[in-house]
Amino acid sequence: MFVALHGELVPHSWRDPESEHDAYQLFHQRSVAMGWLDERSSAAEDERAANAPGLWAMNSADVSTHPAATEPFARFQVECSTPVGDRPLPVQPFLRCAEDTTARIGTAQLSAVQVLLPLQGLDPASRPSNAPVPALETCDWFSACDPRARVPVEIGVNSGSNPSISSVARQLHHDLGHLPQDVFQYGEMASVGKDIMPPPFADDFWNGPPRHGITLRGDLAAWSCDAVGWLAATIADCAAHLGVRTPLLLSVVRA
Repeated sequence: MFVALHGELVPHSWRDPESEHDAYQLFHQRSVAMGWLDERSSAAEDERAANAPGLWAMNSADVSTHPAATEPFARFQVECSTPVGDRPLPVQPFLRCAEDTTARIGTAQLSAVQVLLPLQGLDPASRPSNAPVPALETCDWFSACDPRARVPVEIGVNSGSNPSISSVARQLHHDLGHLPQDVFQYGEMASVGKDIMPPPFADDFWNGPPRHGITLRGDLAAWSCDAVGWLAATIADCAAHLGVRTPLLLSVVRA
């Protein structure tokens, strides 16, 4: 999984820019503290780790307080473990960890979030019949949000050079709109075949170039990485159930 955070980041005045607590170290420590990263140092612990694996392995992390105008101010990449049958793709904790790490470095004004979802690692057949979209089990967390916190967003879902997302666009929009949840209130499907933001990486990093995409609009319960992560996990499972098996670039922009 990969995430890019767009907007503005104002560094904390008290923070030493040369501190050893850089983005990689902070993301690593937050992952360990929350049990999202499992690093074992002995063979005896390997067996225990196999029974209770972490959600990801560290790959890279970078936060910049002076990015180029069109560049994200933060990027994080992890190697995601295959989720067990009744658990969603761990996008929500991944984005929460990215948000927490960034908050240690500065104050962010977030305008957009881009996530690369590894749908090739999802197996819809492994989902229990009573929980085909596992993220739905946590809707109540967002039901307690202040109703005034709802924000309109635009969502781009792109399958790169693979046409799979375009071929299921209408059905995906229908399925998302009929889920028993109110975290995201789906509006119109604005377009098919376009993307709302350019990818934050080169074509050879995923399945680029971004030729096949759809754009959705609606209202999200809150403008946070937590809510965007929930939305991303839900879209991932719905797309996987429709046969999409290629990485998806999800771009969520605050309207």
